[in-house]
Amino acid sequence: MAPQRLEPLERLLNGALAVTPPGRSVWVALSGGLDSSLLVHLASRVCRRAERSLRAIHIHHGLQTAADNFEQHCQALCKSLDVPLAVVHVSVNPCDGGIEAAARQARYAAFYEHIPAGDCVWLAQHQDDQAETLLLAALRGSGIRGLAGMPYRREAQGLCFIRPWLSVSRKHLEACAHALALRWCEDPTNRDLAIDRNRLRHAVIPTLEGRWPHASGALAQSAAHAGEADALLIEYAKAELDTLRLSAGCIDAAVLATRSRPRQRLLVRTLCQQQHLPTPPKRRLEALLEQLSAAVDANVQVSWPGAEARVWRKQLYIMAPLQPLPPWQHTWDGLPGLETPLGVLELAVPTQTPLTLRWRQGGEVIALTQRGRRDVKRLLQEANIPPWERERLIMVMRDDTCLGVIGPPARVLWQAADVTITRIAM
Repeated sequence: MAPQRLEPLERLLNGALAVTPPGRSVWVALSGGLDSSLLVHLASRVCRRAERSLRAIHIHHGLQTAADNFEQHCQALCKSLDVPLAVVHVSVNPCDGGIEAAARQARYAAFYEHIPAGDCVWLAQHQDDQAETLLLAALRGSGIRGLAGMPYRREAQGLCFIRPWLSVSRKHLEACAHALALRWCEDPTNRDLAIDRNRLRHAVIPTLEGRWPHASGALAQSAAHAGEADALLIEYAKAELDTLRLSAGCIDAAVLATRSRPRQRLLVRTLCQQQHLPTPPKRRLEALLEQLSAAVDANVQVSWPGAEARVWRKQLYIMAPLQPLPPWQHTWDGLPGLETPLGVLELAVPTQTPLTLRWRQGGEVIALTQRGRRDVKRLLQEANIPPWERERLIMVMRDDTCLGVIGPPARVLWQAADVTITRIAM
């Protein structure tokens, strides 16, 4: 019976292999449990037949005494399959989401650090895992994105993550593993009902399947439908954002304010994702949307972990949190190549005396060609430079005289009439 059981699994792996670019390696995320042990076993067959490179990676979390046994099992299994194995030891720091969330964060950080960009990572989650994920999301009150569960394919930080067996039940995988006489490690925490996922797995889902035998499959199918709807909404949102976009990470707040509140939420969340920033929690998002129609001269700021939003002059900016400016001042001989907080200066200024570079402090005046002496503050206002960016400028000073204003990325915004600041290609 084994060949008949294995054929659908290998067919799914062939499908996953087809989306991996030629010349790139497949990596199996190998925990040592049944699912990933079976995955690396069958992946070795599929990749060998296709003459494709296969590797495995095991993340040693060090959270339990059995962790060393997991590593030893993975080493032995990969050696028997002639599959190169990378073992990465990580330190898990519990966060607000709990130890499971912290372990996942450490695991993915290890993937990004140790797997070359462009390669593909295969994950062994299956249909039952997807059903549990949907139920957990529903119990947290998640929206459609959370109810979509785990995506079949996701790209992040140069890697492609694929879950080839999301449509396969745990029972089928167990039957295949037994038919192959495969060995694996049992995680001793899998029976701990204090862990939410374990309680669903051992207490809730069996009860559901006692009444509805195909409950896990139906829940996983609902997650797939939610994922399709979410993808469609994102597609529409991206098209609408293109009509609202004023610059990178900035859209027309006045027009956004005319949209319905559900539409506003979708557009802001999608803009955050486009900027590779975390989406705001519900209360923070509502606080932001309430201020879309703030006065033109208002400087609205709403922050959440990993990101912030600002509304100024009817424009909405989504950005990474601004860090406090480090104390900085530097003597400059006017030659290119100086490293500054805004980047390397590819600029040159003919000068007989050393110049001083420093952050803008306020009160600076610069004499411009045909415009005379102008307050730098007024120039910034006229140029519509947002208030939070105005202090992050470097002043080129000769004693108390401002010779130039440099903004990111180390470019000249204004230069004095009697000074020539030249850009030098380096």
